[in-house]
Order: sequence, then C-alpha cells, then structure tokens
Amino acid sequence: MANIPFVDVTIFLSGTFAAALVTGIGGFAFGIVAAGIWLHALTPTQSSILIVAYALLVQAYAVWKLRHSIRLQRLAPFILGSAIGIPAGIAVLQRISPVHLRAGVGLLLVLFSMYSLTRFRLPELKGTRPTADAVIGVLNGILGSITGLGGILPTIWSALRGWSRDEQRAVFQPTAVATFLMIMLAFGGTGIITADAMRLFVIGLPALIVGSWLGWMLYGKLDETAFRKVVLVLLLASGVTLAASGRW
Repeated sequence: MANIPFVDVTIFLSGTFAAALVTGIGGFAFGIVAAGIWLHALTPTQSSILIVAYALLVQAYAVWKLRHSIRLQRLAPFILGSAIGIPAGIAVLQRISPVHLRAGVGLLLVLFSMYSLTRFRLPELKGTRPTADAVIGVLNGILGSITGLGGILPTIWSALRGWSRDEQRAVFQPTAVATFLMIMLAFGGTGIITADAMRLFVIGLPALIVGSWLGWMLYGKLDETAFRKVVLVLLLASGVTLAASGRW
C-alpha cells in the first residue's frame, strides 16, 4: 500500500469492519455506514468504487434467496431508470469537488439518521406508478454513481408505495444489485478504477468477512433497538462532521 498512508488504511479497515458488523446485526445499509467513516480518509471516487464492489458481495446472496419473490415487471422501471442515470452520475463524479461531495454525503447522512431516529410516518402512494418508479431509478443511478449509495432511494420509495416488507425487499435489493453491477461495468469502461482502489478492495476483504461473520453471530443477541439508536447517533455525528468539511 505504498501510495496510501497507513492512517488512511487503518480508517478504511475500521470502516469496512464496522459497516459489515452493523449490517450483520441490524440490517443497516452497508454503504451508509462505510461512507460515514471512509470519506474521512479516502477520496470520493475510491469510496464510491469500494462501496459498490463490497455491496455487490453483501447483497448478491440476499437477492439469490429472494429470487422466487422477484417480479420483473415491477423491477423494470427501477433498473432501466438506473441505467439512464448512471452515465450522468459518473460525469458529475469526475468533475465535482471532493470537498463539496463530502459535504453533500454528510448532509445525506444527517437526513438519513434524523429520519431513522424520529421514524415519522410517511404518506403512502399506492397504485400503479411506473413513470414515478423510473424517475426514482434515474435518481438512484445518479446518486449511486456519485456516492456508491445505490439503494437508498429505492428503499425509501418502496416504503412509500405501501408494499409489504417482503415486497419492498424484492424491489430495492435486486434494484441495488443491478445498479451496483452496472456502475462497476461503467467504472471499468471509464478507467475510474485505479490500482490503489483495487489494492484497498483486496486488503479490506478480511475485515469485511470477519465483520459480517461477527454480525451474524451477534444477531438476535443484542437489544436491536438500542443498537440501532447508538449507530444512528454515531452516523449523525459523522454526517455533521462531513457536512461541515465544506467550511474547512
């Protein structure tokens, strides 16, 4: 890791382990937790690449288990929309200031944490809305390419649609995996994936595996409500720090 400072590698490994652990215990989005830590040390591009790569590994198995519940007709607008949004997101990623992007992700973390902590009830938008689903897909492709967080918007939107928990998972998880796969292919085609990012991916695999294994071991043995609140408060603090970085 000659080109990457030791302190940055340490922060990266800590973030990888924490994100995998939290995801295993509480089912949190891996990318949200990872971004809250990684962006204090990695570039936005490195963070996006690694979130996408690791999320593919974490989410692919879950999608395989859900394969019998997947409805392609319902998924199509989200996936096609994401495919349209990805090139725009990559264009933004290559031009946006790292300071501004960190601040933007920090604001997203703040909003996500506050929403999850308050748990206020959102309105339900039932009925057939393929055009709106496609718009969410486009926004998802843009956000996923810029930050690596290619599953947040479909997750929130699925809840708004009034679907059951299983129906929601059968939408946002396959959408996330398809989006991550398309983003990785697009990253490879544009030369964004660097040697440093590949080295980080390899060195972080043990932390990912150990964190995931420990998370599954602890699953059901901790007070999940209290655990989620602690993690959300930490994410909120991290988000505030990142959002304030635009002034430093």
